[in-house]
Amino acid sequence: MAAYEAFADLYDALMDDVDYDAWADYYLRLIRAAGVEPNALCDCACGTGSMSVRFARQGLRVTGVDLSGEMLARAQEKARRFGVQAMFVRQDMCALSLPRPVDALVCACDGVNYLLSDERVSAFFERAHAALKPGGVLTFDISSAAKLRDTLGDSFFGEDRDDVTYLWANRYDADARTVTMDLAFFVREADGRYRRFDETHVQKAHEPARLCELLAARGFGDIRVYGDRTFDPPKADAQRIHMAAVRKQ
Repeated sequence: MAAYEAFADLYDALMDDVDYDAWADYYLRLIRAAGVEPNALCDCACGTGSMSVRFARQGLRVTGVDLSGEMLARAQEKARRFGVQAMFVRQDMCALSLPRPVDALVCACDGVNYLLSDERVSAFFERAHAALKPGGVLTFDISSAAKLRDTLGDSFFGEDRDDVTYLWANRYDADARTVTMDLAFFVREADGRYRRFDETHVQKAHEPARLCELLAARGFGDIRVYGDRTFDPPKADAQRIHMAAVRKQ
């Protein structure tokens, strides 16, 4: 099964330990630190819209973009529950096309790790550049090479909850610098029986220095690299790295 199909129903429940309020606040501070006071924002790889709705609650005009229609359906439901307006569009972010340019573009929670080649990354940066106003800012994060290689690597994880159990087995390819994650979910149905479904996710370990080169080649400047939700350079063992870049005039 393709990534983020049936998983969409479980995603929010399994991500219940994520502090989305703090994460969204950090991204707004990151954008402002780059000299932009945003009014319109695009949230790429928005998933179930947890960040999108928080940006909208701050009064921003938000467009959420994701490749998974199932995740976007949950995002629309979430916007209704939060009582905010946001537009959600099914698009490949490497072919991003917005009706009008925005002040800021965010791609949080490993969206760039799912781009498995320099060509795909460059395509995203090119489309992000086109989607931003001159002087607008692109911000994103990546799971670091240390995390994908050493923490996830060739590891096995699992969790047994009341209504769902999952098994998560990883394979790290040192040559390709990718980790393939095979997940099996067992979901308790109303009659007590369990339904199984499987998904496979692949992420690539990108080096910030290479991403800086690709950003510069696509017309971005003032490129900054930070540790996890800090404004300091990332440490060698950082698990998550944030980047910000400004579209040149």
